[in-house]
Amino acid sequence: MDIYDELIRLRKLGQKSAIATIVQVRGSIPSHESAKLLVREDGSMLGTIGGGCVEAEVWNAAREVIATERARHMTFNLGQDAAYDNGLICGGQLDVFVEAVVPPPRAYIFGAGHISKSLSTVITMAGFSASIVDNRETFANRDRFPEATEIFAQEYEEVFPQLAINDTSYLVIVTRGHRDDMRVLRWAVSTPARYIAMIGSKRKVINVIKELEKEDIPRSAFDRVFAPMGFEIGAISPEEIAISVAAEMIAARRAPEGQWRSLSKSVFADEHLRALLK
Repeated sequence: MDIYDELIRLRKLGQKSAIATIVQVRGSIPSHESAKLLVREDGSMLGTIGGGCVEAEVWNAAREVIATERARHMTFNLGQDAAYDNGLICGGQLDVFVEAVVPPPRAYIFGAGHISKSLSTVITMAGFSASIVDNRETFANRDRFPEATEIFAQEYEEVFPQLAINDTSYLVIVTRGHRDDMRVLRWAVSTPARYIAMIGSKRKVINVIKELEKEDIPRSAFDRVFAPMGFEIGAISPEEIAISVAAEMIAARRAPEGQWRSLSKSVFADEHLRALLK
């Protein structure tokens, strides 16, 4: 399998990886300059930079690079002792550059109305890849969403199995009504998505959650749902709402794990409304 073909495949799946490349060689080494090693998120590898303890150390660094998205430059001196330990007849030096390959975060927007149209444009400019899902072909089409990576004009339940949701996915629920919002939220809370948001007033959110709880979905499943979605900036127009949601998505993307959630005010931050859920 070609490393570059695999990189394309991983990017389409929304999965991060790291590429380690020998960028400079001095003396004799068991590989060659420009040799590459691809390390996937699950730790599996493709290619080689020569094996032995060097490759093992680079593999460890690659896992760190995937997690932090910060590149590393590493220098190895294959002295006589290292060469003997690895069964290698070499004594050169090599520099390895390890960089993260991070696909654009994928945002799935459920609903293709005015807010979705503005949101798709704004988040694309911010570096997200937008996918549009709506059961109305007159709304979910290329004329309305020319910048979208993909468009699904099907019933939501038909689309769910086609979506590769992972912990870098962003789900935004802006359908045409409460019933459709509920259909999507029911599925969304079962996914590992990094960000789940739903439009609507706090009271609407409470009513939706109460209905879903009747289906034995635990209250804890909704703890990570941002609803009402977006930062409170007094947004009124579709464009302003899109900006407030895009800002929240950027916060979810950039802030350290475990800290960014406090940047948003969800229904669970309101003590009075929390009491209504009891």
